[in-house]
Amino acid sequence: MLTRKQHELLLFIHLRLSQQGISPSFDEMKDALKLKSKSGIHRLITGLEERGFIRRLPHRARALEILRMPESAERSADSGSKFAPKVIQGNFGNALPGANVAQAGEAVQLPLYGRIAAGTPVEALRDEDDFIDVPATILGKGEHYALEVDGDSMVEAGILDGDTVVIQRADTAENGTIVVALIDGREVTLKRIRRKGRTIALEPANRNYETRIFPPERVKIQGQLVGLLRRY
Repeated sequence: MLTRKQHELLLFIHLRLSQQGISPSFDEMKDALKLKSKSGIHRLITGLEERGFIRRLPHRARALEILRMPESAERSADSGSKFAPKVIQGNFGNALPGANVAQAGEAVQLPLYGRIAAGTPVEALRDEDDFIDVPATILGKGEHYALEVDGDSMVEAGILDGDTVVIQRADTAENGTIVVALIDGREVTLKRIRRKGRTIALEPANRNYETRIFPPERVKIQGQLVGLLRRY
């Protein structure tokens, strides 16, 4: 049994290892979990070690190895996928327009811009009057927004039709990151990005879809995935 903070830290470490191949720094962990000091991270890491979820690799800085994941996280991602999204389950109703930030430890209101294709790209519609409550613990630094997923091309990354993805606004991303990509100034899609020479590949996570290849001037990154909400 993990505490909530241990569970959040384990998912954050797993996400960074999957996306970048290196574990986050203690400062990054502290910021992601919104803790005031790194001593809290040391305690969480020790707790995860004692429970057999991770181990520290000797003689290497920032070297953590995940030994196993909680059953709930394993069920949310396909066994062949390297990405395990932060899935916040529950009934998150749309918030009324107003203050953007709730009290610490509760929720943050993010603008819900519309539906984004995880299949054939569609134009994302921005609605200035639509907001959604998002747990503050899944947000990092910077500006964020939410989009509703339309399609099944990312199911092998644990992203299902009808999920709401939480996006951190960014114009760059590391190879292998799942991003919101604007194609030709009009089509928006959620895909994993790969740079191959002088081209950009937008990869689905569904064997039934093909990877699309573009010259870099046709693709603009609008944000990267940091979490998702799922309603039941």
